[in-house]
Amino acid sequence: MSKSNQRKLIAGLDIGSTAVRLAVGQLAVRDEENGQNELQILGASEVFSAGMNKGVISSIEDVVSSISACLEKTERIVGIPVGSVWLGVSGMHILAQASKGVVAVSKANSEVGEEDVTRVLESARAISTPLNYEVLHVLPKSFGVDGQTGIRDPVGMTGMRLEVDAQIILGASAQIKNLTKAVYRSGLEINDLILSILATSEAALTERQKELGVVMIDLGGSTTNLAVFEEGDMIHSAVLPVGSEHITNDLAIGLRTSVDIAGRVKTKYGDCFSEPVSKRDEIDLFEVGASDHEMVKKKYVSEIIEARAEEIMFKIGEELRKVQRSGLLPAGAVFAGGGAKLPGLIECAKKNLRLPATLGFSSDIASVTDKVNDLGFVTAVGLVKWGTMMGGRTTVIKDHFSGLNSIKGWIKNLLP
Repeated sequence: MSKSNQRKLIAGLDIGSTAVRLAVGQLAVRDEENGQNELQILGASEVFSAGMNKGVISSIEDVVSSISACLEKTERIVGIPVGSVWLGVSGMHILAQASKGVVAVSKANSEVGEEDVTRVLESARAISTPLNYEVLHVLPKSFGVDGQTGIRDPVGMTGMRLEVDAQIILGASAQIKNLTKAVYRSGLEINDLILSILATSEAALTERQKELGVVMIDLGGSTTNLAVFEEGDMIHSAVLPVGSEHITNDLAIGLRTSVDIAGRVKTKYGDCFSEPVSKRDEIDLFEVGASDHEMVKKKYVSEIIEARAEEIMFKIGEELRKVQRSGLLPAGAVFAGGGAKLPGLIECAKKNLRLPATLGFSSDIASVTDKVNDLGFVTAVGLVKWGTMMGGRTTVIKDHFSGLNSIKGWIKNLLP
């Protein structure tokens, strides 16, 4: 591979509670005449995640080992050392807060420029954050110029006063420091920190879905991340303390067996929608690793899974009710994450959320690996896509407290 291609390598690292996933891609020329590029995923790999619990580090040494193992696996596939990554951040410590910013337009002719947009976003960023929290993202919803509100792109307009309604994404400083420390100790630099569900949405959602109204749901091992979009903007986000591991634990208790066997039963025979499952079908636990021949009803297994899946859907519905969008999103619910692989999930979602529901595979991405079509890799691929969207800049942030470059990248992305 040429040096120019090597410089354009973009990597996304998703550290979850059950798996660490790393995807590496590059921008390749698709149409030389029109100067069109396409994102190609060159390699992706995953390893079991040790030292993580509900998106929070419980052992830095274990996390470093997991990242290093995943990095080594990916580098063998790609054939080139990976130096820096776009890092996904999630967990119960993530908070969202509304904010407003106001500045005076700086130019003598009263024309709003990009520097004014930068200043008004900085103004919105300067909020009173909870103790030991720091700002990850400033997401502008709409701008206002001299009282005229609902403006998407104020650059070039004339006025004296520029305002912005924004959503601020915050993360616990201690958790972020631990996460970045683990990545640095594995030999990687960090390009930027990205809220994981934003990266997932970047890979799995289309602009039309975001305009119409959609909820993106990342069903992970111990947490479920969601983001609600409308008119192109994220209007709500949340992290729920339930995930697919809870389904496995329920099965282990219900079947009186080990968690490992329960996990295999879930993967091989599980269904989130018990209605069509026959009452006569049985499962022999010996076939999934049990020491004895023990028969259990497949219907019973599905009922256990369905009960927990319905609880997850109820909690998602509660978040939609908070923003008055319950049953009112035309583009429906889009599911990604390892937990979304469970059969019957879409039927369960349609029934409980009263919305259209689909699986959110990575779209418009070329790849030499079938991992790009794996629901568990959507976030990692989304982080790579985020890196290309930000111009594939290779400026590495040594200190994540200096987020001005991130804000400027956001502005460039928002302006046509």
